[in-house]
Parts: sequence; C-alpha cells; structure tokens
Amino acid sequence: MAPILEVKNISKSFAGNHVLEEVSFSVEAGKVHALVGENGAGKSTLMNIIGGIHQPNAGQIFLDGQPVAFASPLDAMKSGISLVHQELSLAPNMNLAQNIFLRREPANALGLIDWKKLYAGTWAIFDRLGLDLDPKTLASKLSVSVQQVVEIAKALSFDARVIIMDEPTSALSEKEIERLYGIVDDLTSRGIAIVFISHKLDEVFHVADQISVLRDGHMVGTVNTPETTRDAIIQMMVGRELDAMYPPKSSAVGDTLFAVEGLTRSPYFEDVSFALRKGEILGFAGLVGAGRTEVARAIFGADKIDAGNLTLDGKTVTFSSPRTAIAQGVCYLTEDRKTLGLFLKMPLRANITSASLWRFVSGLGVLRERKIKAETRRYVAEMEIRPPNDELLAINLSGGNQQKTLLAKWLCAQPKVLIVDEPTRGVDVGAKAKIHADLRKMAEAGIGVIVISSELPEVLGLSDRIAVFREGRLTAVLDGEQASQEEVMHYATR
Repeated sequence: MAPILEVKNISKSFAGNHVLEEVSFSVEAGKVHALVGENGAGKSTLMNIIGGIHQPNAGQIFLDGQPVAFASPLDAMKSGISLVHQELSLAPNMNLAQNIFLRREPANALGLIDWKKLYAGTWAIFDRLGLDLDPKTLASKLSVSVQQVVEIAKALSFDARVIIMDEPTSALSEKEIERLYGIVDDLTSRGIAIVFISHKLDEVFHVADQISVLRDGHMVGTVNTPETTRDAIIQMMVGRELDAMYPPKSSAVGDTLFAVEGLTRSPYFEDVSFALRKGEILGFAGLVGAGRTEVARAIFGADKIDAGNLTLDGKTVTFSSPRTAIAQGVCYLTEDRKTLGLFLKMPLRANITSASLWRFVSGLGVLRERKIKAETRRYVAEMEIRPPNDELLAINLSGGNQQKTLLAKWLCAQPKVLIVDEPTRGVDVGAKAKIHADLRKMAEAGIGVIVISSELPEVLGLSDRIAVFREGRLTAVLDGEQASQEEVMHYATR
C-alpha cells in the first residue's frame, strides 16, 4: 500500500547544530506508526517540520504522493495533518466549541459568529468520538485527560487524515489510557493514519503497527511491531544493550531515618504511618488519586496537615513550609518539572543552586560565584546533562536532561530524605536507566529515598520496600524483593 504521508531526506540545523540528517519516514492510511528515540534524537523536530512549525533545510514532504510545503501549522492542518502536542494548547477561558473552531468560526450574514452552527459542528465531532461533552463547557473545567481528547477532536475538525500524537498518555491514568486506545482504534478504522510518539515502549508495542527509531538525528530503521522485541528497539534507540534498567537493591539498609505517624489531611489522606530507613528506597504505589502525592506535599510542608507527627533522626520535626523542610534536609522533587520544578528561562547554574543558595554565601553575605560555577559544573558532569553547558537555559534542554537538572538541584541541597515524584515521566529509556542508577547511588550514600511512580514495573524494580495506597489510606508495606504486580494491585484496589 502506498503511504499517505512520506518525508524524504529531511535535514534540519539550528545555529549550526545538526538536529536531523537525511531522515526518511512514511506512514500508511489506517495504520499506527510509532516514532521512538531518546530525548534529543530529533523526534519533536521531525514532527514540527511535518506539522508546519519548522521549515527543513533540505528534503521533501509528500502527501498522497504529491510534494507539499507548509508555511505554518494552519497550512498543514488545512491539508489534513494535525499535531496533538504533549503540552496541551487549549485556551482555558474559551469553551470547547470555540477552541475546536478557533479562527474558523462559522459566520452569519452580518459577519458575526453563528453560534448555532458552531455548536452543531462541535456536537457532530464529539459524536464521532463517542464523547458526552457539552460544547459550551470552558476548557479550564476539564481534566487533563479530557482536554487531551478535545485536542484530538480539534484535529478531526480539520478533516485530519494524519494525526501526530506526541506523548499522548504522559498525564493519563490506566483507565484513561484504555479510552485513548479505543479512540485510536476507531480513528484507524476510518482510514486515518496515526503517528504515535511515546517513551513508554509497552504502549508502543500495544498500539503500533510499525516502529521507527531515531538516534542522534538519524533514522536507524523501521520494523514491523510483531517482528521485533522490546530489547531490540532499546538497542536501536541507545546504540547499546541496557544490561539492566534497575540497579541491584540495597543489601545494607540502616536504622530508621525518618518516620511518619498518623498523618492526616482531610479529605485527601488519613492516618498514614510508615518508616523510612537510612540507605533505603521506599516506593509509593497506588492508583491515580490514591493520595501518594498529597502525602509527599504534606511531608514537605507544601500543604498543611490536620494531624500527625514527623520524626527525623529520632527527633520530632515540624515543617511549616518547604523552606523549613529543605533547611532540615527533607527535599521533594515535584512531578511537574516545568511549572513547579525548574526556572525554565534561567540557566542551569541558577536552577541547580536555587534550593541551596545558603551554601554559597560568604561571611559578608555575597554569593561566591566561583564556588557556584565549580559546584554546578560538577553536577552537570556527574548527572551527564547534555549539552554540558551550565549557562544554557533550562527551557532549551530535552525532557530527560531537564529531569536530570531537577535531580541535581536537590542533590545540591544535600538532603537526608529525598522524595521523588514520577522521576522518569516523559524521559527516554537511556535517561531512565541513568536516573534509576543515580537514585540507588543516593541511597547507598545514606540518603533515604521515597519514589512515587505510576509505572508499577518501576516501583517494583527500584524499591527495597513498597508502601501501597488506596483512597487516601496506606493499605500495606511490602518487601520489594518478594512483591509482585498482582500483590501490589490487590492492596491498591481491595
């Protein structure tokens, strides 16, 4: 079958840096074609070129065998190519109908918006997707998962023939992911081609007919999904075999370092008690909404508690704010690195030292710039942040390197207890393996580490023990070596 979309020998450079070199790629109608690769491999640049956001330096795009050139995203959408970004782009103060037909609203004889036609057109699209939504609802009132589906509806409003989905499940629960799979199946049954970009190889193998791998701006190859394996794809992505995604677990866990007793914050969680030992990785498992992040934020002093006691190094502590928690050695790496974790328009140097400036102040109250530079360069090298330039703005880093920067920020604060919330969300397998190794290295250095993750294999692979949450309550603490996915899910759902 001839491809509906084909790119041939696409090359792109930014400021002399070659991002893509002679990349060729195609997708057939009614098929799901996954595009995978490490952060910085060139996936987003390739999709932005196809979607009209960037112009290639060389190469050609073909649609139905005919050469096309898109001067803007609107040009691409009018030709039937729509890009659903990982970062949602709905206008929060507009309703769903206005978002879907933005800049294309039907007009009446007076040139005013024909609201009846606008809502009727939106209903028709929602009906195609099986959505029970009111077109008059403000986008700000919807959950992230529903906004994701509305983005797909927006693509369909252009009579899209090719839909590019960039990390579409990164903020979705398991149930919401299953609904997205159903929508993808429905779209392909109608002959729509899907380009599916994801770091989650399990879902790539679940949904894709073919998989193409980018590495360092080059197309390594394309394979039919039933004819390959997860390990083979990983080797294509990183150029080497990953002997183990998870380092060996601790063989020398110490005494209790940090303890929580009767922690309560109604209505989010109630009577939570656990102990974290020195040198241990304690995993937090549970379904979305189980209260794991809420417990972490309360421990960190970001939210007030109704009841409970915290003990650190055998002494009772109270954290009235994150500042007081950090000062006493308890740090929290947020799941939302872009909004709450990093200062995106500031350089790496400022980001890495932002939680520990007290370490770099002289007796005269002046920042010691030479010490800051030396320390940040050490962390850039230790965390293998790429490119290794501490003056680079955080916004210009790939997701994996942003995550490494966030980890470096909290290491620089010299924590006794480090809570990491979704530490590998949206990062590639190579960066995941590096972050996993770094977390274990921290534990071996005596830091107590709490890992919150929605990826159950990650919790099982990393944790010495696993605390399972359900509806705001801690239902079990399991041995990490002995626990299984079935046992964890039993306590997460019973």
